Amino acid sequence: MQRLADGALAPIPPRLAAGAQMDDMERAIEEKKSALASMRAAVAQAQEIYLDSYGKGESHLIRVVQGAGTISATLSAAVHACQEELLTAQPGGGRPQELLDKALASDLAAIERGVSQRTIYQHTIRSHQATLAYVERITGAGGEVRTLDEVFDRMIVCDRRVAFIPDPSSERSDLALVVEHPGVVRYLVGVFEHAWQRASPLRSFPSARLPPRLTDEVRRAILRHMVNGHTDEAIAARLGMSTRSVANHMRWAAKLFGSRSRAQLAYLIAKSGFLDDDSH
Repeated sequence: MQRLADGALAPIPPRLAAGAQMDDMERAIEEKKSALASMRAAVAQAQEIYLDSYGKGESHLIRVVQGAGTISATLSAAVHACQEELLTAQPGGGRPQELLDKALASDLAAIERGVSQRTIYQHTIRSHQATLAYVERITGAGGEVRTLDEVFDRMIVCDRRVAFIPDPSSERSDLALVVEHPGVVRYLVGVFEHAWQRASPLRSFPSARLPPRLTDEVRRAILRHMVNGHTDEAIAARLGMSTRSVANHMRWAAKLFGSRSRAQLAYLIAKSGFLDDDSH
């Protein structure tokens, strides 16, 4: 409406009235497009300089990221950019609550974007309530979770283009490898798929106890490592459980086989063929 000289109101044709406002909006959109184009050009230039810093050839396709903060920021950026598929292997049993809280928001956001998410944990998370609560939210949103007695190692793969793995040459947890070499990423995806096929789906959360079949798998894994000479502490670290739980399984086995020492138990287990049907 427009007020006339005599004070009366007169209607303005909508197309004419909207013209000025639409012009302002179109100008703002063009400015944003120009800013976006400039940012993309700057990022592309920075990416070239960044990759050149790793040398010539394909060396930039596998690079080291050091420091917990840098690893977290790099991984977070990759997950936020993920558009199709997110594969994750998480050994070590139940995860700390603060890590679960941090991961939940980004993982749910990825699923809402249409990202297919699959995660492999160890069987022991089935008795870890904080991790189970996280898994319940993820599976409720459409993600898939399975468990194994022993997970090969920590790994995250985004869109089958970039993978994050620990540096096998380092015992520290603040060193990671970012892998963008297509052949290596395909290999890592193959390792994940093989483990996924052997893993057991985690669909319900009725109790804090493992199902009998999974309990047997955990026990066989513990005894297999014991026969191979690993200590209780080493076994607990590999299977993501407490040393006390490993000791309890050892006592169960000692009673079952009637052994009086660890060496005798290993001998009796090997002689009995108890582990012969172990497919792992």
